[in-house]
Formats: sequence, C-alpha cells, structure tokens
Amino acid sequence: MELFKIGGPCPDTNYLFMGDYVDRGYYSVESVSYLVAMKVRYPSRLTILRGNHESRQITQVYGFYDECLRKYGNANVWKMFTDLFDFFPITALVENKIFCLHGGLSPNIETIDNIRDLNRFQEVPHDGPMCDLLWSDPDDRGSWGVSPRGAGFTFGQDISEQFNHTNDLSLISRAHQLVMEGYSWSHEQQVVTIFSAPNYCYRCGNQAAIMEVDEKLNNTFLQYDPCPRPGEPSVSRKTPDYFL
Repeated sequence: MELFKIGGPCPDTNYLFMGDYVDRGYYSVESVSYLVAMKVRYPSRLTILRGNHESRQITQVYGFYDECLRKYGNANVWKMFTDLFDFFPITALVENKIFCLHGGLSPNIETIDNIRDLNRFQEVPHDGPMCDLLWSDPDDRGSWGVSPRGAGFTFGQDISEQFNHTNDLSLISRAHQLVMEGYSWSHEQQVVTIFSAPNYCYRCGNQAAIMEVDEKLNNTFLQYDPCPRPGEPSVSRKTPDYFL
C-alpha cells in the first residue's frame, strides 16, 4: 500500500512489477491478493512478472506455504496461488527498449524471440533458460560465471552489452538482489537493479525504490523508507533522484 502511495494510485499510474510478491514478510497473502485483484480490475494498467519465489518449491521453504496454512488452516489457497503463478509472464518490454525481468540473462538466450519460444506454463525448472531468467545476477567479472545461489548464472558487462546490442535495447531492468539504496546501476548503466521492499525482512535497514519512466524513456527513481508503524510519527518518505 505504501508503494502505491509513493508511486501514485492505479489506474492513474501504470505499473510493472518484477516478481517476488511472497516470502518477503508477514503479509504475503495480502500483498499478492491485492496485486492480483488490481490486475483483474485494471488489466491494461498493471503487469505482473514472475519471480523466482513464485514457485511451489521455494514458497515451501521461505514462508508463503506456512503463512497460508496458518491463516486458512489448509494448503488450498497456496495451491491456487502457485497454480496461478505458472501463468505469470517471465519478461516484458517497455517501448521495445527496456527489457524487464526478475533475475538476469541466460547463456541459452541470445534474442528476445528465444524467450517467446519458451513454454512458461510450468513450475520453475531447476536449470535451463527459464530458470536463468529468474535466478541470474550481474557480476563485475566478465563472461558467464557459476552463481553462488545454486541456480542461474552470473553475467559480466560484456554479456549485457552484447544482449542489448543484439536486441536493440537501451537497458536491462531487474530485481532479485537487495540493494541498500533501493536501486543500483551496473555494467556502465547497461543494467539497473530495483528493490522495492524497504527494511527487507524487517531487519536489513535498506531503502526501497521505484523507477519511473516517461514518454522519452528518461528514468526517475523514487526512494522511500518503511511505512511508519502505528503510533510512530510520519516522516517524509519520497526522495526523487534523477537520471536523464
């Protein structure tokens, strides 16, 4: 709810979310239910991409499954949501220039058309191109590397530059990694990481951010802190930081 206060109400503002709506706090059920309801109400105004946590295996380890059991007494709601997650798109394009996804690139994918050929209607595989798109991370080292996450790859600036050049892209926009200021540039601004959960898991103390894109594809970052808890004084939580 705080994110929509900072970014602007829907449908006045278009939103593209890049995954991980569950396993991120005490209110996964409410957060993902609200997003899905907004998608149904304003289907052309919200785009909801899949994250690596929108899967059956991960949610059984990191909290969403247990939360559904605690709040509903059985796993029916968890099953319905994880079945729905299979239908979430993996990537999106903004004006054919900004490539959006949760994780990162894959050595098995050279072009956007390669992604269109994937069958996304399944549980997230343990490896392969669909897995990579949801699990990979940019790295300071060149070329491809072994991911410490145990899934996906790390990819260097040379990989990002080649992918953007091949597909005539200006930017890769992704999430997946905690960054303390809410967003972080890498690979000579070929890649941006955006993290929209402030004070992640109630202990990391990080800011969050939203990237706004105007009609000329200029980027504006809105940084914000956690919403004050009941009884706490309200503080200014909106800090624009511009990149033209």
